[in-house]
Amino acid sequence: MPSPLSSSTSLLLLGVGTVLGSCLTLSLLTLRRSYRSGRIVQLKQQFAADSAAHDALSAEAADAHSSGSGGRSVANSLETSSLQFHSTRLLASEDFLHDEIINEQFTRNSQFFGEDGLRKVHQSFVVVVGLGGVGSHAAAMLLRSGVGKLRLVDFDQVSLSSLNRHAVATRADVGSSKAVCLKTHFARIFPECEVDARVQMFEASSQDELLAGSPDFVLDCIDNIDTKVSLLAACVQKGLKVLSATGAGARADPTRIRVADLKESSNDPLSRSVRHRLRREHGILGGIPVVFSTERPKAKLLPFKGPDGQDANPLDYQVVPGFRIRIIPVLGTIPAIFGQVMASYVVTHIAGMPVPMEPVVNLDVEHYGVLHHRLIEREELLYGTAAQVEVDKEEISYVVRELWRGRSARNQDSSNVGRGMWRSVNQLTITRWDHSRPPSIDNLVLLTFDEAEEHEATTLEEIAAKEPEFFALVTTVLHRAATEFKF
Repeated sequence: MPSPLSSSTSLLLLGVGTVLGSCLTLSLLTLRRSYRSGRIVQLKQQFAADSAAHDALSAEAADAHSSGSGGRSVANSLETSSLQFHSTRLLASEDFLHDEIINEQFTRNSQFFGEDGLRKVHQSFVVVVGLGGVGSHAAAMLLRSGVGKLRLVDFDQVSLSSLNRHAVATRADVGSSKAVCLKTHFARIFPECEVDARVQMFEASSQDELLAGSPDFVLDCIDNIDTKVSLLAACVQKGLKVLSATGAGARADPTRIRVADLKESSNDPLSRSVRHRLRREHGILGGIPVVFSTERPKAKLLPFKGPDGQDANPLDYQVVPGFRIRIIPVLGTIPAIFGQVMASYVVTHIAGMPVPMEPVVNLDVEHYGVLHHRLIEREELLYGTAAQVEVDKEEISYVVRELWRGRSARNQDSSNVGRGMWRSVNQLTITRWDHSRPPSIDNLVLLTFDEAEEHEATTLEEIAAKEPEFFALVTTVLHRAATEFKF
């Protein structure tokens, strides 16, 4: 049995050890904070010098661009030299997350995507064409999400009237190239990103150059229909993933913004024109995701007035032939949200975590009630009772909208949209997928009346054997429903 003295000594030593351990931990934490603080101070000092030089060259580029004297050569000089902004840059490599400052800057993204997902984002290359209210916000959020390489394309300059919706521009940037403006500000946010600023307009003759390098995504943020159609067609022809923004002007309701296939967009004149041109000129019927608003524009193009305040012809004030002067009211928050939606869509797809977007299904509440009633009638007809039906109208809405996008499970690629979709839904009903299980949310399929009768006369084993792709599709969709509702 230990003596009281030895016990006391042990406790004393234990206490001393604990204190020493705490002191050592505190010292290490203090050293780490000092190291991090020192690195930040060092980076700030270096950046201050580089920033002043960069601003001087940016101003020179803006002056030259305004006067038309060598603006492109100055922009090229700015592009190639980078003024040591990237002297400490860690290229898109395995070392990206090993840098303490970068690791801390993107810690929230890493927690969301995991290190592998964030690494995919940093190793990605995204092209943004059009750097106004939509494109500047999309590019800014891609940068803040850790994208390792951005190519920013726009021939236009920052104007005073664009400050109500531009992501980073200030009054000091007015008159400078939008592309160079973003590059300058981006270097202060995430200097490790490789930013390729192109002060030029996207044209068919320049598409190979501007889309070179196998980008992971191309963002179309152009509001001119000719250029927009040219870019989208080029991306489809080259097999590049592209996301397009439609009209954000004259709208005010952020809850009406959606992402869907171009053929599903509604209430948007720009989408309608782009669909027509792509189909007529390039044979492209769909397959292009777009960000659009289901809200009808609250205003039309306003009359253009010249410097004397009198009505004038906008064509007389074009910077580039073929581009009309946009005189349309714009609430700055809406294009900003468009850009944020685009960045979120791209980043989640690159990281391997795509988010299913709410489908565009133009149905009213009464129609969901009709489909709910049809389910009850079918249950009574087939099983003699509807007692096992536990889904209500709200859950029927989820089944129709979220799971089957308002279309038959056998025809998910239907081109019926708008009123056409409404008419097609009149021919649909809901029935069990697995006859042996109750009609719960994770066991309901939307089919036409004829398809439902055929389905009820067969077994899942027969479907799996004869139609493996269809069987896999339905199984995957219903598994998602089970996961989301945790059955």
